[in-house]
Amino acid sequence: MPATPPQKGGPRINEDIRNARVLLIDETGEKQGEVPIESALEAAREAGLDLVEVSPNADPPVVKILDYGKLKYQEQKKKAEARKKQKTQDVKEIKMRPNIDIHDYEVKTKAMTRFFEEGDKVKVTIRFRGREMAHQERGMTLLNRVKEDFGEMAKVEFEPKLEGRQMIMVMAPR
Repeated sequence: MPATPPQKGGPRINEDIRNARVLLIDETGEKQGEVPIESALEAAREAGLDLVEVSPNADPPVVKILDYGKLKYQEQKKKAEARKKQKTQDVKEIKMRPNIDIHDYEVKTKAMTRFFEEGDKVKVTIRFRGREMAHQERGMTLLNRVKEDFGEMAKVEFEPKLEGRQMIMVMAPR
């Protein structure tokens, strides 16, 4: 049994189409009916275009006479447009200390509000230094306060957890 050539991406074109009979659609978009593959290839050559397999799983397969290079270019533009419209979600980090002052806390929450409005996740990190490790409940109280303040704007994705000398919580916008 001869080895089949590796299938390249995209639809089969011209001589790659292996079926004996195909349903032909010409360059104007009109159905020409079921024809032998040789006459379909001849019609494509006369038009100066390619024969592209549009629906390979149909019986018989549907082929269309069109400019393959132009088709590939349009598909590439569609993909680029879809990528441009896609919003990536970043994780922004807010660092606090367990005994943060009221005004400093307000500044941090203002920044968190802006991040949530932009659709980003926020990682709240509370850093313990020195003897602050003995008062981890202060860090937990602070994270619970953040949870309450942003209850309607964001949901907790990763519950508060102590990792070494820092307590971490991740919140995502609703």
